[in-house]
Amino acid sequence: MNMEKYRDFLKDTIRQTIDFTMTAQKRGIPVPPIEKECGPGDKKIVLPGQEDWDKMKNMSLYDAILRRKSVRNFAPSSLSLNELSFLLWATQGVRTVINGHAFRTVPSAGCRHALETYLAVFRVETLEKGIYRYLPLEHNLILVREVPCLESEMSEAAMGQRFASESAVTFIWTTIPERMEWRYGEASHKVIALDAGHVCQNLYLSCGAVGAATCAIAAYDQGKADRLAGVDGKEEFVIYMAPVGKRHSKK
Repeated sequence: MNMEKYRDFLKDTIRQTIDFTMTAQKRGIPVPPIEKECGPGDKKIVLPGQEDWDKMKNMSLYDAILRRKSVRNFAPSSLSLNELSFLLWATQGVRTVINGHAFRTVPSAGCRHALETYLAVFRVETLEKGIYRYLPLEHNLILVREVPCLESEMSEAAMGQRFASESAVTFIWTTIPERMEWRYGEASHKVIALDAGHVCQNLYLSCGAVGAATCAIAAYDQGKADRLAGVDGKEEFVIYMAPVGKRHSKK
């Protein structure tokens, strides 16, 4: 197998050959929305805010980094809605919006933030089992759909990695490439992958503040994962997953 062409994806080679005067931004095409729109029947679930996060604020950065570890075996307990709210804010929360740019808790190339956050919820207090989507601008959730056999569908989407369905919640990140392509054209796709890494690292670190743990998953069945999230697989598709659950008391 010729590995060189795949290695080139990691190099800054594409950007040197692109005519950036031809990007959608330079051609005057309107900027894509910074958040995926809701449907007319979507009911919003208001999440707890920062005033409820006193416990989470007590962990030092040093301790968070020291405790960072991939964990695939979770305790059977649930996450509270407050804890989930903190994890969502830590990974995609919006600090401020200025001139159509959403400045968030994670970096993104050109502040384009081409990711959407979906959740496969198994055990979160006050939430029914199902697939949800995070609305970072309002810090709300919407229920995408109920899934009677969510555990089996999640496990199949993760190519049989059962811990993906034994968590309290599994984060599923999709990308809408057009958001990044609007500014960077063909140079977009490497930085979308980098952005996903920034988001997942924030999840790793913030899990420690709620007594939870995670393990990133990059091996999944693309078609099954896209269908589970309810996305079209072309204009929006899954690129990363991370199950989150409470740590066992001795781990």
